[in-house]
Amino acid sequence: MNKTVLRILLGVVLLAAVGAAVALREHFDAAALQAWVEGAGAAGPLVFMALYALATVLFLPGSVLTLAGGALFGPVWGTLWNLSGATLGASLAFLISRYLGADWVTRRAGPRLQRLNDGVTSEGWRFVAFVRLVPLFPFNLLNYALGLTRIPFLAYVLASWVFMLPGAFAYTWLGYAGREALAGGEGMIRNILIALALLAAVAFLPRFVRKLREKPMLGVASLKQQLDAGDEVLMLDVRPAAEFVGEHIAGARNIPLDELADRLAELEDFRQRPIRLLGRTDRRSAQAARLLAEAGFADVQVIQGGMTAWRAQGWPAEGANPP
Repeated sequence: MNKTVLRILLGVVLLAAVGAAVALREHFDAAALQAWVEGAGAAGPLVFMALYALATVLFLPGSVLTLAGGALFGPVWGTLWNLSGATLGASLAFLISRYLGADWVTRRAGPRLQRLNDGVTSEGWRFVAFVRLVPLFPFNLLNYALGLTRIPFLAYVLASWVFMLPGAFAYTWLGYAGREALAGGEGMIRNILIALALLAAVAFLPRFVRKLREKPMLGVASLKQQLDAGDEVLMLDVRPAAEFVGEHIAGARNIPLDELADRLAELEDFRQRPIRLLGRTDRRSAQAARLLAEAGFADVQVIQGGMTAWRAQGWPAEGANPP
């Protein structure tokens, strides 16, 4: 049996298993999970992690398992078993996807998709860390999607384990607090408040990560120096077209901020190259920088003060009235 036929057969088996799991998901609840784990005795944690991994591969909801892990094992061991099971499942999905489809994607990818793949690969573990902390896509789907890239497997596994930890701990504690609340144990109110605080912290993480990814603003003097040196820099002016025509730096490209999300394909060649954002001031440019960073552009900086600061230096601008 050649490799292509084997891949097709494995793909069909996987789709059938996912379909069956989704059809029977109503039977996948915390009570059944608790019965399976408790029935395994000392091997309960291993059974739990295996079930978590299988659920991840088959697109079953991980939230039920994570909450159940907290209720069954407590906040510390529950976090460890939840995180280990989720990482194992994510790793299996990654390897399955890579075996079944990565070669096909590499052969069939057009120039734009290839550049996107190159950009994700160059980010490596940093990209995995970002998508684990900032859930842009559903967890189960993301595991398969990342398998189609060329991110190294070890970097994927380690980054997944480390950067899923905050969310795993928060939701595990929530499951633990829920069990304590139902049992009426001591410290019930405290545990619930801690769970809510942890959830609030996890909700804040995406904004914090975006801030970390944002590069500091660049002064107009530094931009002028780069341009005079002939550096290959894309000057992207995000003002409305009428303002751009009225006054802009020679060589700048205009994509208004409200059109930028729909025109990212025009900037594919600059995913790994410097983009310098210009506006009248900083507000529009900062919004554009966040959008580009979230879309995977690697070197984006806002020109501080924008065209106002440029003209204040007395440097020429096309379309501007002479002073």
